[in-house]
Amino acid sequence: MSVTQELYACLYAAEFPAQALLRLRPELRDKAVVVLEGEPPLQTVCSLNGKARRLGITHGMTRVELETFDSVIVLSRSQMEEAAARTALLECAGTFSPRVEHRSNGNSFLCVIDIAGTEKLFGPSRTLSQSLVHRVSALGVIASLAVSCNFHVAICNVRGRPMQTAVIPPGIEAIALAPLPISVLDLSPEHTETFNL
Repeated sequence: MSVTQELYACLYAAEFPAQALLRLRPELRDKAVVVLEGEPPLQTVCSLNGKARRLGITHGMTRVELETFDSVIVLSRSQMEEAAARTALLECAGTFSPRVEHRSNGNSFLCVIDIAGTEKLFGPSRTLSQSLVHRVSALGVIASLAVSCNFHVAICNVRGRPMQTAVIPPGIEAIALAPLPISVLDLSPEHTETFNL
């Protein structure tokens, strides 16, 4: 009896509050869009798309600071639309394996799918990756994906290389992780301070 090797696909969507709002508003995707959270007049930018970032807008900016930028679409954060988008992504991931671990934080979507033993259903890892990213794109979400035999390597790689799809062969995990910033790790503030010394 052969033992199935562990294999994980990590799906990551950055700037999830903005993506959740834009997925149902395709007419806004070509414009600079920011998402504000908080109560007026203390609202701040919690999420933005690439076009807004290229204008120089950053997280934490206030509504008053945004008024200095031309042609910026300002939307309010919607927990309901984020929940709907999250559910759609988890259901999509669940079509590839029933073993899905949801690990999102407030500003990004992240889930890890245990795809060990699914080759006969979906083909090799690269084929499965392309199929999953294509299905996520059809939902209106831009996501990246990393596949590895190591759970944590998949997570770190996908956080460090947004907008890419990577299949990391066994044995080169250290090489794949070497160029990534330390911020891809879930470090406590104390550990972050130690590494920044």
